[in-house]
Amino acid sequence: MSRFDFYHLQRSTLENALPRLLARVRKGDQRAVVMAGSPERVDGLNSLLWTFDAGSWLPHGTARDGDGADQPIWLTIDEENPNGAEVLVLTDGVWPASPARFARILLLFDGGDDSAVARARGHWKAMREEGHELHYWQQGDQGGWEEKARAAADPAPSKS
Repeated sequence: MSRFDFYHLQRSTLENALPRLLARVRKGDQRAVVMAGSPERVDGLNSLLWTFDAGSWLPHGTARDGDGADQPIWLTIDEENPNGAEVLVLTDGVWPASPARFARILLLFDGGDDSAVARARGHWKAMREEGHELHYWQQGDQGGWEEKARAAADPAPSKS
C-alpha cells in the first residue's frame, strides 16, 4: 500500500510550498515526479525550481531537457516515471490512473478553491476505502505543516 499525504494550502501558494516539500524529498535521498496540469505550468515550475532560493537549487528536468533517468526531480504533465521516483507530487488537480505505483504521493491543493477541496476529499475517501495510509496536513499560523488527520493502512480483506 502507498502513503498519501494531502497538503491543504491555506497560508502560502503552491510556488512557495512545493520547493520546500521537494527539498525534504531530496534530503531523504529520494526521487520525485511532479505532475502538473499544463505544459505552461511545467515551464513555470521549471523556472521556479532554479530561482526559488538564491542560496540553493533543486536538481530537476523536463521532457525538453531529456535524460529523465538522470533527473532527481522530473516535471511533467504525463503519467510517467522515467527517473524511477518513489514520490509522486500532484498539483493543479491532476490525478493519475495509477497513483499507487509510487510509494508516497503528495497531493497539494488550494484551500481557497472549493472544487479543489472537494476533489481532495473525494480522493481521501477513495484511497481510504482502498486501504492506503493517509495523512492530512494543514498550514499553521506560522506557515509550517501540522498533521490534522490520518488514516492507517488496513490490511487487505481476506477472501473466503
